[in-house]
Amino acid sequence: MSVGLDIGTKTIKVVELSKDAKKPALKSAGAISYTLKTSIDKMQDEKELADLAQSIRKLLKDSKISSRKISISIPESLAYTRIMKFPLLNDQEIASAVKWEAEEYIPIPVKDAIIEHKILERQEVGNPPQVIVLLVAVLRELVEKYIKILSLINLEVVGVETELMSMARSLAVPEKTVLILDIGSVSTNIAIAKNEELFFSRSIPTAGDAFTRAVAQSLGVSMEQADQYKRTYGLTEKQLEGKVGKALLPIFGAVIEDVRKTIHYYQMETKGEAPATIILTGGTSGMPGVASALTKALNTEVVIGNPFAKVEVEPEAAKNLAPYSPLYSVALGLALRGD
Repeated sequence: MSVGLDIGTKTIKVVELSKDAKKPALKSAGAISYTLKTSIDKMQDEKELADLAQSIRKLLKDSKISSRKISISIPESLAYTRIMKFPLLNDQEIASAVKWEAEEYIPIPVKDAIIEHKILERQEVGNPPQVIVLLVAVLRELVEKYIKILSLINLEVVGVETELMSMARSLAVPEKTVLILDIGSVSTNIAIAKNEELFFSRSIPTAGDAFTRAVAQSLGVSMEQADQYKRTYGLTEKQLEGKVGKALLPIFGAVIEDVRKTIHYYQMETKGEAPATIILTGGTSGMPGVASALTKALNTEVVIGNPFAKVEVEPEAAKNLAPYSPLYSVALGLALRGD
């Protein structure tokens, strides 16, 4: 069995996969609403940590999770992911070079960080020939806090990675370059994956909550009413005289501009091809009109991500999970690690 746990700002999701079959099979999945009053990196109160741990315990019990070994994700906004380029060095030389040069790429002291790297591509016929390396760094103190929370309920952390590394595993397509657009409640994460490997990522603080505020201010309604309008009418121009869509467009336009910048930067840095498809995921991705607005603005195919496409799922479970599948992209990707 392998288990992925995704602790979001408003929901906690878990997925357990069975390794018995040739293709991983879904054993169980579940989610609960849980609003983090304080982000995990800023949690100091022992009671806060304990309350979160007990909510996770309840989720695992209700979802009938059997394994005590868990893989977890770190929010993209709290991780530092960078592309590094080196001459055609061997693996050992690259590891040494990363160690010495990492300080120039991350805004935190190397001594306080957990740093990993992955060789993505050897461009032997490039001009100049080079090796593309993905550098990922996160504060050691943050990882230790996650481990502490889960240890309170006797869970062992066996794998840690960023949210977008998990999404690349669950959503990206073999032998294609895709852009993953994860629109959550407090941040939008943008990733470019090639051959199911994460090549580039960034996180911006423009997402569902910002959309809700824009509607509330424009229409003069409460945040609760604005959230309902956002989810019901979205970017559509024909509903409610197009007022909701007009309120959302400037904010969503900023997201589209960041997508453009991400594609341009990726192509400049790696000499790679533009993404053939945009894969939508996250709790706000189902807002009406998002896919069509992206297609129109970027002239690119847009699809809703289905992380369960890579695993065997019983028909009844697939039917029940279908409306919520975008929520499970990270948890499913973590479980697919096979830790």
